[in-house]
Amino acid sequence: MIYLRLWRAEPTEWRPAWGLVLILVCLAMVSMTRKSDAENLPPLRIVAFGTSLTARGGWQSSLQTRLAACLQRPVRVGSVAKSGETSSWALTQLDRVVAEQPNVILIELYANDATLHRFVSLAQSRRNIGDILDQLHQRLPRARIILMAMNPFSGLRGMIRPFVDSYISVHQAEAQKRGIEFVDHRPGWERLTPEDLAAAIPDGAHPRPEVASKIIVPELVGHIAGRDCGE
Repeated sequence: MIYLRLWRAEPTEWRPAWGLVLILVCLAMVSMTRKSDAENLPPLRIVAFGTSLTARGGWQSSLQTRLAACLQRPVRVGSVAKSGETSSWALTQLDRVVAEQPNVILIELYANDATLHRFVSLAQSRRNIGDILDQLHQRLPRARIILMAMNPFSGLRGMIRPFVDSYISVHQAEAQKRGIEFVDHRPGWERLTPEDLAAAIPDGAHPRPEVASKIIVPELVGHIAGRDCGE
């Protein structure tokens, strides 16, 4: 048996084994110390800023849980969002975002700009998002600002947004011009079959929260953490 052999062996034979044990113990202590230090950090504060895709999204709690597990530190995800509103409304809500003193700001503000009946032109939407990004960067210079493209639209809600991709493109261009991060969730939705996509977004605009969490959250966790955290 290994136990007896180690006990009876000459010192030159058992010292390497005990040395390995000591190394493993030291590594475990370092790992525990790092985990404890991370857990003692203040919460990472995230604000999701947007439309009904955020207000009704339902993915924020999953993001909070999974990002906290990945980073091994507390995470708090809040929202400044309202269904049916545009980037013009968002310009009046910056004080609310700033008051949260977020470390990360997630933004989606193109969806209702793109609707025909709200009369927000492409040029106006571009000016608005540029102004929003500039003000947030000026007032929260240390915050990470991440612009997002969300899920596709279909049915009537798609018909009233015939140029939605153009609105996404100008928002992305304004982000890139400022060196601001952009996360595009559309490829994740495109991997679904037409049947699964219809079931996931039954009203053509607002995904079921559990499906949104499966598609949006892993992408955001990996992007914010800067690594693949797995499941």
